[in-house]
Amino acid sequence: MRFLVYDRLLGFGDDYWIEDEHGDKVFLVDGKALRLRDTWELKDARGRVLITIRQKMLALRDTMVIERGDEPLARIRRKRLSLLRHHYRVSLADADGTELDVSGKILDREFVVEYEGEPLAVVSRRWLTPRDTYGVDVVRDDADPALLIALTVCVLHLAEKEREKGAGDGWGRPEDRWGRPEDG
Repeated sequence: MRFLVYDRLLGFGDDYWIEDEHGDKVFLVDGKALRLRDTWELKDARGRVLITIRQKMLALRDTMVIERGDEPLARIRRKRLSLLRHHYRVSLADADGTELDVSGKILDREFVVEYEGEPLAVVSRRWLTPRDTYGVDVVRDDADPALLIALTVCVLHLAEKEREKGAGDGWGRPEDRWGRPEDG
């Protein structure tokens, strides 16, 4: 299954549709503007809430939480030691302690979601001609498309926040390391 996402930065109050490969609206990402923390709802085409995505408030590292109903489904945070590219760990809230791995060029919309080295979904702009669009290709039939879309929303949000802070490479912004030119 392939889904098309028209790339808009995920700000407060941003709502956008995700379409299937036939152009049918399948999911609505509904940004909640009047919340204290970053919150989105992933809804189906009829408006039913499938998944809620929230930023965890009291965490040492930026963390996003995915819930289905009132039950926790997953927690997403950046891996501590990921030197060459963005790398996120997804801890599922199942009894087995299952973890998924998200790695690649997140900000370029070129990454993969894997379970034990096997791809579950591939996020890419390569297949598409409009530059403001990327695809989420769910490659396993037994994978939950709504969960994988929610993971994509979370990882992109975390990577964008990290870039805004200037910590994308782990070194911070150059002016924070060496001072601003006008500081002399």
